[in-house]
Amino acid sequence: MAIGPTIETERLILRPPRAEDFDSWVAFHADEEVMKHLGGTQGPELTWRSICTLTGAWTIGGFSMFSVIEKASGQWIGRLGPWCPHGWPGTEVGWGLIRSAWGKGFATEGASAAMDYAVDIVGWSQIIHTILPENEASMRVAKRLGSQFMQKMDTPPPFAGMIWDVYGQSADEWRARRG
Repeated sequence: MAIGPTIETERLILRPPRAEDFDSWVAFHADEEVMKHLGGTQGPELTWRSICTLTGAWTIGGFSMFSVIEKASGQWIGRLGPWCPHGWPGTEVGWGLIRSAWGKGFATEGASAAMDYAVDIVGWSQIIHTILPENEASMRVAKRLGSQFMQKMDTPPPFAGMIWDVYGQSADEWRARRG
């Protein structure tokens, strides 16, 4: 039973998380360098809960982050997409990829498709990206997507105690940018 769409880009397949993604997701969550800007490492128990939370959001909200599959290899390389849990500061498209997928344009390619989905299908009027100030790579992705710095913001629970830089743009700005 499909809980959400599958979106294909030139090099990626974006689809809702599946049980078969678990081992790859565990490795992703265990990598200290990858998780440095994503809330810290998590063991298999929290990883299971994370996957179930994202999958459940498809059922409850009609959208959530996608598993990212590299077409050329069939490998799970991360998760990205629309995200807006209760108490979140706005309608976000976020991303997180395994280290071997960094620097190849996958985050920009996948986030662009997810932004199209969020604006055209889900009907969002604004998209934000919450980024820790030291995460320069994600700031570059946000800027390549056309998002601009909007404000600094205290992180909500369960991430309380940090400050995010919030980048974003309106749906109209996104539509105008993509042509």
